[in-house]
This record gives sequence, structure tokens and C-alpha cells, in this order.
Amino acid sequence: MKSIKTLITSIALFTVALCANAQKNYTLDPKSNFTVAGTSTLHDWEMKSASGTGTANLTVADSKLTAITSIDITLPVETIKSEKKSMDKVAYETLKTKTNKNIKYVLKEAEKVNETTWNLTGSFTIAGSTKTVKTQVKTSVTNGVVNLQGTNKITFKDFNMKSPTAMLGTIKTGENLTIKFNINFK
Repeated sequence: MKSIKTLITSIALFTVALCANAQKNYTLDPKSNFTVAGTSTLHDWEMKSASGTGTANLTVADSKLTAITSIDITLPVETIKSEKKSMDKVAYETLKTKTNKNIKYVLKEAEKVNETTWNLTGSFTIAGSTKTVKTQVKTSVTNGVVNLQGTNKITFKDFNMKSPTAMLGTIKTGENLTIKFNINFK
């Protein structure tokens, strides 16, 4: 009788441990930050948004991210803002917002580098064009919240966009862009 109780207790503890390390669906915290930065002949510029939505299927064990199965993020283009409305208007024209309302990211593959670093391969859809991009991210887990931080270097041409100009072409935007993100999944 005692061995049956021990067996049942062992099974229960194993089940609890298994559930604690199981894959879990997470939702993107709406306060996550996305930034696009670039240059122009006039000044460097930056546009920000904290309005993304998304989900991820992640495995966390002992406050460490141990597996990334899926990530799917949507960022409404017109939530990306600079400090100048005229710049926003030019950016939205470049991003073709009349027909492409969102920027989308979908994970294809995740490779663990070490305890806090992952190489993610996923598809970005920007201005109606999709391209596969590799991103190295730093990860942390605090109180069950999974944080991912990373940067991507892209160009306007990568997504079939023309570098914007202003003031009858006297102000020209540089071809290179930097996408930065600091996002939390709960």
C-alpha cells in the first residue's frame, strides 16, 4: 500500500514538473516598443510605436526561455509616429498604407545560441513585400514575462520601397533603416 502511495505521489510531482515546463501561449504586451530609425540629408530621424499585437508559443523552465515554437506580430503602420506630422505623412506614403495597413512578422525558425541569446529567422511583410530576415535577440524572463530585444538592418529596396524625399527632393532619406524592438510576452 505504501509503494502505491509513493508511486502516485511520484506521478503527481512529475506531472506538475512537466506542466511547469510545458509550452505555453503568450500574448504580446501592448506596451512593447518598436522603433524605426534612419538618416536624411537634414538630420537623423526616429519613429516609434507601442501598438503591436501578437502571440508566441514559448517554453520557460527555471526562469529561462528554453524553446520558441512560434511568434506572430502585427504592427499597424499608422501607429508608427515621429515628432512631425509631415514626416509621418511621407512615411505612410512610402509604406503604402492605403493598401498595406500592417507590418507583419512571422517566425519560421528559432535557434538557441546560449542561455539568453537566440537567432530567429522569420518573414517580415512591409509595404506589401515579404522578405525572410535573420535576427539575433537577447531574452530574459522576469515574473513569467518573456522579454525579447533585438535589431534588424534593412533597406527601403529590400521591401520594394523608394527612399522618401521632401522639399522638392532637396531633403533625401538614406537607404538604410534600423528596426529595433523591446517586446514583452505575458
